[in-house]
Amino acid sequence: MCHFTQRSSTFSFPKICNIFWRFHHTSTSHLCSCSKTVSDEKYQDPFQLGRKDLKNLYEDIKKELLVSAAELKEMCDYYFDGKGKAFRPMIVVLMARACNIHHNNSKEVQASQRSVAIIAEMIHTASLVHDDVIDDANSRRGKRTLNQIWGERKAVLAGDFILSAASVALARIGNTTIISVLTQVIEDLVRGEFLQLGSKENENERFAHYLEKTFKKTASLIANSCKAVSILGCPDPKVHEIAYQYGKNVGIAFQLIDDVLDFTSCANHLGKPAAADLKLGLATGPVLFACRQFPEMNAMIMRRFSKPGDIERARKYVLQSDGVQQTTYLAQRYCHAATREIRKLRPSPEREALVHLTEMVLMRDK
Repeated sequence: MCHFTQRSSTFSFPKICNIFWRFHHTSTSHLCSCSKTVSDEKYQDPFQLGRKDLKNLYEDIKKELLVSAAELKEMCDYYFDGKGKAFRPMIVVLMARACNIHHNNSKEVQASQRSVAIIAEMIHTASLVHDDVIDDANSRRGKRTLNQIWGERKAVLAGDFILSAASVALARIGNTTIISVLTQVIEDLVRGEFLQLGSKENENERFAHYLEKTFKKTASLIANSCKAVSILGCPDPKVHEIAYQYGKNVGIAFQLIDDVLDFTSCANHLGKPAAADLKLGLATGPVLFACRQFPEMNAMIMRRFSKPGDIERARKYVLQSDGVQQTTYLAQRYCHAATREIRKLRPSPEREALVHLTEMVLMRDK
């Protein structure tokens, strides 16, 4: 049955959804049942299908970051080493193909659409650099952060430079609508960071606050990048909304699973310290759900786990509760919503790859 296991929870899924959809104006008001996401269809491997369009992705990014200062170049190249999965660019090029096929059966990705994929990865990386400075993080993707190697001031400037190069590439597309859509991402990233600095006393407001922050910091980039390539490939506003809703739902699910992994994955596997969010004073999904079973966590949340022993106790409570399972379930619901959206497009290998991607998001372990 599709309900939470709490006996009387103010965090029942319909209430959570109503809160969240009020913030983000979704057209999806009824979510599908919590059945297994895997169907009998033969899915396409998203990474295999998107590889052609992502060839030389990082080399092209480095061309955008062409700079004479040796140290700045070394800093910019540090994360663009070609070892990442290019998750966001891959979604973008698959969405571009899916929308192009839906519109006029075109099987090619336009140069401007590929540019959006490049810009999305640059914005994402710049945000990581800045996040690491704000969080005083010492590891990212299994290696030392820029701020640990070069210092906070230079790391901030490197992040700014990557963002400015992304803005130049965006302007080069020459489409004011696309510029408006993608600059919204930058605004959302800043607003999301401010939301993360605050907290709410009321439990329902607290969860709404968490979901809005999740959208702005993580999902907005995917949602608006998907929308941008749909605009470039198809004139139908309904398709633009499908692309946006798919990206939004996948993005939220991705972050929810990321928050779960903070409690369930070891530091070496995750590529960053375990319980990192608690150490930053953040109450993510697993904590907020666990709070229903362990009300004493409310005081810890409000003081942002600042007292000695708070982090260890909070982690223990989360693992003793069903917070991890509830957050995973919530991510599954968002993936169901994303699947339902993308299936509104004409059938194509890229569409099925995007469906399969929702399952990969749920099954990832790092």
